[in-house]
Amino acid sequence: MASLPRFRFLAIAVVFHLVYIYSIFDIYFVSPIVTGMRLFQVERPPSTPPPADRLVLFVGDGLRADKALQFHPEPYPETDDDLAPRPLAPFLRSKILEEGTFGVSHTRVPTESRPGHVALIAGLYEDVSAVTTGWKLNPVNFDSVFNRSRHTWSWGSPDILPMFEHGAVPGRVDAFTYGAELEDFSSDALVLDLWVFEHVKDFFAEARTNKTLNDALRQDKIVFFLHLLGLDTAGHSHRPYSKEYLHNIKVVDKGVQEVAELMKDFYGDDRTAFVFTADHGMSDWGSHGDGHPDNTRTPLIAWGAGVAKPQFYPGEIAPGHDEYSSDWHLDHVRRHDVAQADVAALMAYLVGAEFPANSVGELPLSFLTAGLKEKAEASLVNAQGILEQYRVKEEKKKATELRYRPYEALSAEGLDTESRVTHIRQLIEAGSYEEAIEESAALLKIGLGGLRYLQTYDWLFLRALITIGYLGWMAYALTTVINLHVLHGRVQPSRTLTGTVTSTSALTALYASFVISKSPPTYYAYAFFPVFFWEEVYARRESLIEGRKELFGHIQSGGSLASLLFNCAIYVGIIESLALGYIYREILTILFVIGAFWPLAYGFSFLQQHATLSITWFLSCMAMSTFTLLPAAMTTEDINMIIIGGALMVIVGVLYLILEDFVLSDFGWSDKPSASSKKHVSRTLVGIQVGLTLLSIVVTRSSAMSIQAKQGLPRGNQIIGWVILITSFLMPLAHRARPNNHYLHRILVIFLTCAPTFVILTISYEGLFYVAFSATLLSWVRLEHAAYKFSLPRSPPPTNGTATGAHANGSTLSRPRTPEATDMLPSPFRPLTLRDARIALFFFVLFQSAFFSTGNVASVSSFSLESVSRLIPIFDPFSQGAMLILKLMIPFALISANLGILNKRLGVAPSALFMVVMAISDILTLYFFWVVKDEGSWLEIGSTISHFVIASLLCVFVAALEGVSAMFIAGVEVDQGVTQAVGKGKVAQVVLKNTEKPDERSVGGE
Repeated sequence: MASLPRFRFLAIAVVFHLVYIYSIFDIYFVSPIVTGMRLFQVERPPSTPPPADRLVLFVGDGLRADKALQFHPEPYPETDDDLAPRPLAPFLRSKILEEGTFGVSHTRVPTESRPGHVALIAGLYEDVSAVTTGWKLNPVNFDSVFNRSRHTWSWGSPDILPMFEHGAVPGRVDAFTYGAELEDFSSDALVLDLWVFEHVKDFFAEARTNKTLNDALRQDKIVFFLHLLGLDTAGHSHRPYSKEYLHNIKVVDKGVQEVAELMKDFYGDDRTAFVFTADHGMSDWGSHGDGHPDNTRTPLIAWGAGVAKPQFYPGEIAPGHDEYSSDWHLDHVRRHDVAQADVAALMAYLVGAEFPANSVGELPLSFLTAGLKEKAEASLVNAQGILEQYRVKEEKKKATELRYRPYEALSAEGLDTESRVTHIRQLIEAGSYEEAIEESAALLKIGLGGLRYLQTYDWLFLRALITIGYLGWMAYALTTVINLHVLHGRVQPSRTLTGTVTSTSALTALYASFVISKSPPTYYAYAFFPVFFWEEVYARRESLIEGRKELFGHIQSGGSLASLLFNCAIYVGIIESLALGYIYREILTILFVIGAFWPLAYGFSFLQQHATLSITWFLSCMAMSTFTLLPAAMTTEDINMIIIGGALMVIVGVLYLILEDFVLSDFGWSDKPSASSKKHVSRTLVGIQVGLTLLSIVVTRSSAMSIQAKQGLPRGNQIIGWVILITSFLMPLAHRARPNNHYLHRILVIFLTCAPTFVILTISYEGLFYVAFSATLLSWVRLEHAAYKFSLPRSPPPTNGTATGAHANGSTLSRPRTPEATDMLPSPFRPLTLRDARIALFFFVLFQSAFFSTGNVASVSSFSLESVSRLIPIFDPFSQGAMLILKLMIPFALISANLGILNKRLGVAPSALFMVVMAISDILTLYFFWVVKDEGSWLEIGSTISHFVIASLLCVFVAALEGVSAMFIAGVEVDQGVTQAVGKGKVAQVVLKNTEKPDERSVGGE
């Protein structure tokens, strides 16, 4: 195959999938931010002040609602009495029981710091892609409670505060932050929260002697924001059930109490409102990001000026409670749950500020101590803010649509917004406050429905366009595979005037509609690819006809056709079952157990010839099947499991050094041991790699124990860890000086290259998976080659010089039958057959297992920073994220190298099987595209997004791995005869010749 079509195909694959990944954000998650709205606030007579003059917002970053309110023993007990469960936040609990109102604030995905704080402070839910801006100094470019206040003072993390400071009216928000070096995951996180509380105390102490500051603090509509990051850091480092996390809750509770008393002492009045909540929760394995309930349920406790007192239900379970809060010992106090954006509306009301312009929160009336009239007025103002957003968005949509279809609930006669607002105003004036509240709540829901309608206005068109694009890609990919790797490019494209005019007209019409509607640039790309793909498929229709003859020409009866259709149904069914594997990892267990018996399909004779190899395959598959039955490896750190996994890697290297001649003879004893100086150098380098792996075990054990003991990461351990990591990745370059090009030696070098990294970045049984996965891949490569040779006829039957077909099950299919036919091949590689589709399917399953065997990669919160802290203890999300990605990519490096070697052993083109996988992988992508949700439970929303992104990136991964494979196996030798034949275009001839000889190797020696 010429290299140009190959790289052209890979480039198109990468660009297409990266562009189409973005489509879910254009369809499902368009940014809700618009500008140009009027602002609304509750109008009061000049003599009537708002409920509070000032508000204090405490945000316990990463605090789960259950951990905040459950009873726990003393985290660090000193007496037997300390073992008795008790509330760890007694002050906050006293406010629930005596002064305020509490509930659960339900967050949305992504459960990360920036989106969570934006929802709390601005009242809007950013589109999901906003998580990528969560750790950058990216000013909040929309309205917020801070911007509506007279002045806001804030203390806390440099990752959160500056974006609100720079995003507000200049000079309106002051931010006091600690240095990034305090965010050390290997040390005690309490220092972060203690820093905030101490600096708040110093601030008010200064105000007593600074008249300018004192006067500023005496104004109305001021806000204090305390961002408490210690809980999040402790949760990441030690898990939310650890004594460190629970003790941090006590520290936060004590600090909140001190600040509340400080406010009361400084102001000497009861005009301060307090709100305590969290931006997101924390999973049991110390992560967040997805929609798991542990990440979306956070505490909300409000007390002080303008906040309603608790509602008691003695002797019965109060409204609002469920099983989740059954162990909080608060069953007799009413629980008031809210959506996270509702908190912004609550804070704006309490301090008498305008509701933030983009707020979609519903004012929680049950939190207010106001009378019915005040609540009715506030409800109407709340609804007017939502309707104003609808008005602005509708005007923009009308301006860009040829034929706009209005939202029926707000367009029918007598149901327009002005009529509805006038009706509610009349109810208030007539004293029908409860009815006015009900009408306002209904109008607010209708307004939100209108916003939803405008948000999804283009859904049908875009989803149809994207679906046609994915179907076009699959058709184009299969056509390209057939043309390049089945027909070897002997059929040229055939374009017609009709086809060209049709495709050009379709694209022109789409682009014209986009220009008129002022669509974003991405729409043009979405439209280009379907037209391009289907035009290419039509132009290569003759290749499809010839390919059908080559691949299916042997199907001459109804029985063989039924067998083919049955096999195709099973094929697609396995791919679709992998979709369930994204949710239920146990699906992979079933597939591995079934796959373990695959050699039986070749009969008893094959098992006799390759008994050892078949047993090895069976055991490795059964070992792989166990990992998806285990809990995710990110749950808790297990030093013993880390050592065992690393020890097995060392043992593999040592056994290779001892049995090198046996291994390099393809697991058969040879009478020709090699004693060249090249071999000695190679053995020395392998020994160094084994030593690096052993050293990584020692250093990782020391680092983990030091961090667990809260002694921080020793500087020496960090330096040695980095030296091991870098040196191990440089070792393949050292091997190039005196290369041993045997394919088994190359696989071992790659295995040992990545072993130290896998040890350092492991927290549990991932090392065991690494060994089992490597054994499975090696067994697969050798077994596929053995099966291929076994399936070939012992002597070529007489033919007319053309490739003919065979059985419908694909075990023996189209291949050259004579040396003359082989010499006539236009490519040095054999053509693909239906049998190779099964090899691509095996690769696809192994590829999925690399994602899901040690955890649910489809869940953002499956990642733990605990292992990364052994190299980067200071919080740096991009560097730490890069290390996690490096660990995730290691299994793919292994699988790419093994598939590249298998390509060589089977005599197919280097990219052939990779291209087949890219063609079939989007069956999953299209399925996940249609099940993406932007409503429902946040667990479902987050999961469907990540499922689609991962499935779509699979094709990009495979394209990248094709290049990685070429790099890893450059110069590798699989078999002397086949290697020479590749250069002469006689691969099939050599394989046939070799299989005619008696098998002189030992049993299982493939």
